[in-house]
Amino acid sequence: PWTIPANLAIALHPGLKYAAVQTGDNEVMILAEGLLDLCMDTFGIESYEVLKLFKAAELENLEARHPLYDRPSKIVLAPYVTLEAGTGCVHTAPGHGREDYETGLQYDLETYSPVDDSGCFTPDVGYFAGMEVFAANEAVKDKLSEVGALLKEEEITHEYPHCWRCKKPVIFRSTKQWFISMEKNDLRKNALDAIRKVSWIPSWGEDRIYKMIANRPDWCVSRQRTWGVPITVFFCDECDEPVITQEIIDHVSGMVEQSGADIWFTKSEKELLPPETRCPNCGADRFRKETDILDVWFDSGVSYAAVMENRGYLDSPADLYLEGSDQHRGWFHSSLLCSVGTRKEAPYKGVLTHGFVVDGAGKAMHKSSGNVIAPEELIKSHGAEILRLWVAGEDYRDNIRLSKEILQRLTEAYRRIRNTCRYLLGNLNDFDWETDQVPYTEMEELDRWALNRIQELNGRILKAYEDFNFHLVYHNLHNFCVLDLSSFYLDIIKDRLYTSPKKSAARRSAQTAMHEILETLVRLMAPVLSFTADEIWQHMTGKERPVSVHVDIFSPQNKEYQDTELAERWEQIISVRKEVTKVLELARKEKSIGHPLDASVRLGLAPKLADKLAPYEDQLRSIFIVSSVDLREIDQVEGGFESETVPGLKVEVSPSLDPKCERCWIHDPSVGDDKNHPNTCERCRNVLNEIMR
Repeated sequence: PWTIPANLAIALHPGLKYAAVQTGDNEVMILAEGLLDLCMDTFGIESYEVLKLFKAAELENLEARHPLYDRPSKIVLAPYVTLEAGTGCVHTAPGHGREDYETGLQYDLETYSPVDDSGCFTPDVGYFAGMEVFAANEAVKDKLSEVGALLKEEEITHEYPHCWRCKKPVIFRSTKQWFISMEKNDLRKNALDAIRKVSWIPSWGEDRIYKMIANRPDWCVSRQRTWGVPITVFFCDECDEPVITQEIIDHVSGMVEQSGADIWFTKSEKELLPPETRCPNCGADRFRKETDILDVWFDSGVSYAAVMENRGYLDSPADLYLEGSDQHRGWFHSSLLCSVGTRKEAPYKGVLTHGFVVDGAGKAMHKSSGNVIAPEELIKSHGAEILRLWVAGEDYRDNIRLSKEILQRLTEAYRRIRNTCRYLLGNLNDFDWETDQVPYTEMEELDRWALNRIQELNGRILKAYEDFNFHLVYHNLHNFCVLDLSSFYLDIIKDRLYTSPKKSAARRSAQTAMHEILETLVRLMAPVLSFTADEIWQHMTGKERPVSVHVDIFSPQNKEYQDTELAERWEQIISVRKEVTKVLELARKEKSIGHPLDASVRLGLAPKLADKLAPYEDQLRSIFIVSSVDLREIDQVEGGFESETVPGLKVEVSPSLDPKCERCWIHDPSVGDDKNHPNTCERCRNVLNEIMR
């Protein structure tokens, strides 16, 4: 109630209908049609007549009379009026509320605030003069009742601003301030144009800041604090006019550059002003300093000038500004206005925003809640790589969750990536790129498939880095190590690596592919898993390389390794392998086999699928990691598993009847044919004989 003495307007919603209602005592009320029944019930009025319904616009700019003072109260339109409570007619005091103030500007109302610096009413309000505003609430209600203007009194609960330090309620009070006009020199238009030239990540940031700039009021840049960046304005002691000239600005800024901003507070006006300075309005030579300071957002908003323009090795505008999503209203916002207002361009080429760290349930972290996980604790318990992996692996565009369970999953993921690279390193120990590499055209087809896959990965991850989609870097890297390498490619080539002659073409072909995979992989992971990548780098053999992976560059795309037709062929083989693996797993659960190498597989194939698999018949045993594969027409396989995902495929698994080779574990009919090596297959005997020569 204490703001009613400052009332200058009554706000209606432009989109609502209003009713003129005559009550039993011949008074006419105006209120929102949608609140009519509720209001009459609340007021205890049973008999009334709706005289007319009309749009709010029909009342715009008409004048009511203030209930306590002999002055008009203009009827205005405002979008913040609601039907949630009240009458749909809202008391408006431009000197005591932001929305009220903005409405007052729109209707050219006085910014009237009859409250002094102590929070007490000034003599302007007569009866209430000298009262503390909150203490005046009862007095205002009593006065309204006394003059017959209080229809109904109710207490409601609503949000009210409080001081963040002392937790006591605060008031809105208009005072004289310094503003930057959004319209002068087309600042708003130029800022909106500049927004469209910036790359916003995520893209929704563009519309968000655009709407903020389009709808914001003039920027109040003055603050009432005892210390800060001064507003270098003087006031004439005689006529009270502000005195500010380019000569004064240059003089003061030169002194600040030499001695710091504190000189504004330590030196006198005479020391701060150029000699012989006089008031351009009245000619007086006595002045006082402005005591207000600049908004701290203005400080941060001009950081581009201090950082980018005062260092010869940096160019302005900056490539990227990055901060939390709240900075569309903060740093990104103030920087844009400062730069556009002085440089006619945005201070940045790109802006990246991220969410905030929350706990595993999505709740904000607070010490009082006991859900805070400090970075230093995380590093101590899990290592810096897990922290880096967590930061990179989460989609930063939303709030980022952190919990012990999430860290445990990341630790497992990191271990898989590390173990994959360790396996590659271990199997390249005897490989020299200069002397042992196999030309691409002579490599095994599976190895060429692996080279194509690493090229696809390289392209995806490089694009993800370029687009700031760092979470895609992690997910692609992890999936490649687990699915493409560990679960498929490396699983298949183990037989070649461990049982083939050391210098055989088949083994060197696999090592050539592994070498190229690791060369690309270590560079791709370096920005995220920095320590791991450098550790791998130190153990890599072969080519001469820089001292650290971090001074090298990403591997360029190798077109020779790209083969879409080969990839399509192997996509079909992989889909069949997945179905075979399902049936092998069922056989293991039923204990008809102990290990896949104990199995003999029979495939029933429709003609089209048979044509695709026939060229690979000799390789299917190693691809499926079984002892033998027999291809048949589909109707020749009566039992078995009929695939639902691969049309024209039946899979039958049975225990191999052939003896088992001690060396490679494959069941093969040739085991026992040689008395000198009775427990090995023919392939392993040939290798052993070669070793013994």
